[in-house]
Amino acid sequence: MNPPRIVDPHAVPVAGHDHDLPPVDPQRLKPDALRQRFREAGSWQGPIRGDGGHLPGNTATAAAVLVGLVQRDDGAHVLLTRRTDHLRDHAGQISFPGGRTEEVDAGPEATALREAEEEVGLPPERVEVLGRLSSYTTVTQFVVTPVVALVHPPFELALDEFEVAEAFEVPLHYLMTPAHHRRHVFHYDGGQRQFLSMPWRRSDDEYFIWGATAAMLRNLYHFLRG
Repeated sequence: MNPPRIVDPHAVPVAGHDHDLPPVDPQRLKPDALRQRFREAGSWQGPIRGDGGHLPGNTATAAAVLVGLVQRDDGAHVLLTRRTDHLRDHAGQISFPGGRTEEVDAGPEATALREAEEEVGLPPERVEVLGRLSSYTTVTQFVVTPVVALVHPPFELALDEFEVAEAFEVPLHYLMTPAHHRRHVFHYDGGQRQFLSMPWRRSDDEYFIWGATAAMLRNLYHFLRG
């Protein structure tokens, strides 16, 4: 059977931090350096593949997310969303814009662009796709392909209020600094699950980035470190 879902990640103890790992060099986070890294990527595989597994009787669902790197005057910022609280899957969680692949989609890039436009109103013409990271399998049996892209302002977002409670940006350099990453261990009868969190505070609000979103960001860290 699949491992149980984690209902309250805030309550899972922190097992460690990663202060010993260096941050990504800020020069590697600039547009030309990002383009070059993806051109040279080859068949790179991220170290975190997910904890969903593939068990008999389970059907995996293809999905894609847009890891949008918004180009601001002070550097790149990652576009993230907070899902509404009434959704059946991952309610209230921080996530990238994205969703399941439809028959009309030509590939993960098409899925990511379509979902980003539907969820937050991001115009596809403002998006410069760089490439893909390796897929991540969630405990809910989604095989997610992260599509990394530069997002070029100006643009105005228009949220799908049924799915998205809020869209916000986090500086890429903050997320690419492992000193801000926390490791958690969730114990259950018969085993344990491990996950990362990357809490981000803006004014009086804290955004608890964890689970699949944090794992894909950690894979992006390893990718950019090269």
